[in-house]
Amino acid sequence: MKTNNKISVAIAGGAGYTGGELIRLLLLHPGVSLVSILSDSQAGKSVASIHRDLAGESLPVFEKELPDVDIRVLFLCLGHDRARAFLQDNKLDKVHHIIDLSQDFRHQGNREACGRKFVYGLPESCLDPAEYAGSLHLAGNVANPGCFATAIELALLPLARAGLLKNDVHVHAITGATGAGSRLSETSHFPYRNNNLAVYKAFGHQHIKEIRETLSGVSGNGMPPLHFIPVRGDFPRGILASAYTSCNIDREQAVDLYREYYRLHPFVRVSEEEISMKEVVNTNKCSIHVQKHGHMIHITSVIDNLLKGASGTAVQNMNLLTGMPQTSGLHLKSIVY
Repeated sequence: MKTNNKISVAIAGGAGYTGGELIRLLLLHPGVSLVSILSDSQAGKSVASIHRDLAGESLPVFEKELPDVDIRVLFLCLGHDRARAFLQDNKLDKVHHIIDLSQDFRHQGNREACGRKFVYGLPESCLDPAEYAGSLHLAGNVANPGCFATAIELALLPLARAGLLKNDVHVHAITGATGAGSRLSETSHFPYRNNNLAVYKAFGHQHIKEIRETLSGVSGNGMPPLHFIPVRGDFPRGILASAYTSCNIDREQAVDLYREYYRLHPFVRVSEEEISMKEVVNTNKCSIHVQKHGHMIHITSVIDNLLKGASGTAVQNMNLLTGMPQTSGLHLKSIVY
């Protein structure tokens, strides 16, 4: 449905970090009307009682069920394994498109539920944004990528497409505390996180599967072993991924390859200078830096885990799915200091 020439959107799971980021983005989006925000745990409360920075904004209260109106796009910001159950437990005949931010529909062979088909939703996985948008229209529903997966895939996609991922790939990546979600746990407590770093899920992180599937699909020739070491950081948000592999092209060729691959993608920048997270935190951008060290190519990528790694890409997907410019509502400026 359109309200004042704006499309109607809703959020399920609006009390968490990704849900909060979506609310902030959609409030200022020129093409949408936010008609409903669901939260089982906070139903009946004002949105500002949870997201205090939104006090004074005109927002619906948290609800348990969707209103009986047409909804063009429903964002699912639910915990993993809960999105599929939400589709089964709710009447969604008036919902045109779903964009799911969990991992429930990310993997090949697991992208259908309740008569809906999902497509893996990394816009930069295609050279041509128009071709990617066509795949969204064909499926109608989107499985948003994981945050680590986004940072690592953006670092390696040009090499995969050029058939240059032939040897073992090593990745070390550090993420902010918001990557663990808003539910309290031992490793998200301030005393644990503050002035602390810790490796977790070494070689076994859940995003490895989708990374391998995405890069294999782009290369058409499979994927060499991927050795991934995730690290918990002592900062709120952001991801820095450092990837390296043996590759026989020189640095100038590599930089040209990356710039050509991302030429039509407005949110990815290939930098000549070394990069840091502060350049992209609070934006939907990804910065990439490429270097050669002997026969090794080293790629650094930085993103905001809650925006380009989650809610920002979800809005980018909504824009492409509904025919709006993909940058709509995403002209965000980083806070460097």
